[in-house]
Amino acid sequence: MKRYVFLLCLLAAGGTAQTFTPTNPASQAARRWRQQHERAIVDEFVSLLTIPNIAADRANIQRNAEAIAGMMEKRGITAKLVSVPGGNPIVFGEIKTPGATRTIVFYAHYDGQPLDPKEWVTPPFTPTLRDKTIERDGQVIQLPAEGTKFNPEWRLYARGSADDKAPIIAMLAAVDAIRAAGLKTKSNIKFAFEGEEEAGSPNLEKTLAANKALFSGDLWLMCDGPVHQTRRQLIAFGARGAIRVDVTVYGPRGELHSGHYGNWAPNPALALARLLVSMKDETGRVLVEHFYDDVDPLSDTEKRALAEAPDIDADLMREFWLGSTDGGGKKLTELITLPSLNIRGMASSRIGAQASNVIPASASVTMDIRLVKGMDPRTTAERVIEHIRKQGFFVVDQEPTSEMRMSHAKVARVTISGAEAAIRTPMDLPISQEVIRVVESARGPAVKLPNMGGGLPLTSVERPLGTRTIVIPLGNHDNNQHSYNENLRLQNLWDGIELMAALMTM
Repeated sequence: MKRYVFLLCLLAAGGTAQTFTPTNPASQAARRWRQQHERAIVDEFVSLLTIPNIAADRANIQRNAEAIAGMMEKRGITAKLVSVPGGNPIVFGEIKTPGATRTIVFYAHYDGQPLDPKEWVTPPFTPTLRDKTIERDGQVIQLPAEGTKFNPEWRLYARGSADDKAPIIAMLAAVDAIRAAGLKTKSNIKFAFEGEEEAGSPNLEKTLAANKALFSGDLWLMCDGPVHQTRRQLIAFGARGAIRVDVTVYGPRGELHSGHYGNWAPNPALALARLLVSMKDETGRVLVEHFYDDVDPLSDTEKRALAEAPDIDADLMREFWLGSTDGGGKKLTELITLPSLNIRGMASSRIGAQASNVIPASASVTMDIRLVKGMDPRTTAERVIEHIRKQGFFVVDQEPTSEMRMSHAKVARVTISGAEAAIRTPMDLPISQEVIRVVESARGPAVKLPNMGGGLPLTSVERPLGTRTIVIPLGNHDNNQHSYNENLRLQNLWDGIELMAALMTM
């Protein structure tokens, strides 16, 4: 219940999304059209959500791609599936505008994170409408009859409902609304719906590079992620990159009795704990030498945008039950513009009821490093590895042999994966300023951030195509993305339709 008290406080502080009356003609037309077609929009959404969308499930990924292509073709949008060997298809669509001098590409992804269905209250691919969130004891309700208005606070539960099939539905509904109102697009419009973003977009750059003419555009609008916690529209002009770092340190060949060998055989769990403590100070600042050296400073425009962003830290602390925060007093909006080093999880032997009186044989940790503009993934990884060496470890990138382990006091296996650089589009570019004006004409005052805290494959888009990217998220911030009971607040879908209509006609 506490998270919803918090949410009401945020809305009182500035969450005006639901009551804002758009000044944008396309948004106004989209609102009128949507109000008359809510059941049909949700029906199409539910149909798409019933198709399992885990990236590794190639058969169902193909079903998703074909279904989306069919939804496009039903609207007269030229559609095709584009892929490289071994990759999931990108669903491509295009609306050509006679006389247009620029092209805008709208991006979303239709794949979702892996899941354990047993963790869900209702099956993840059985879309379920509830009158409130599960945390507020929301009850399952039936879809209302055609012509009956949906409560905008109802939640639709399903994997992919917020991340990231909602933008696909919003875009296609916006096309319907624009056409019904007799409005015209001014730019060429393209759609690119990826099928393996949640698997790290391993083939996105290769696919775009092999089909440059098809996917070329002056601007890619990346429609993924949640809006601001105040429910105001968020515009993010970049995303942090990421590196995954896996470290395993070693003790005895096998587990040893802690009574017989304690105080004598080194404990790898303790050694790993000491290593991790050496990487950050008590405020959360990373202590790896030269870690921050290459960070590109923010521009005056970006600093001003951060200063204007709502201060939500105290409310978030109440929502998350936090008694303190890292960052040495800096706000969340500033801290996500800096690089970070995070421990995802640690493991060594067993705990709780399964624990044994042993000295573990090894201890492992998986970390992620969030990069910001200016940082090279490979250089940053090497700096982390060098830091581990300076703590006295002999570093290898494969399982060490018995000779290696007996020849060195401390051995660490370190592997690096998923290196993606960060990218940031300047806020003061003419196209950036135009996007801001259009978004605010549709959704009211927006929260503008230099970059979002999470990652998106912006580099994989910009590098092969030489384009710019701006992130326009649609989901509710409390959508449980990447976790169980993922959901979409219906008002976010309605807002998204109005926003997409405005952006398609800018």
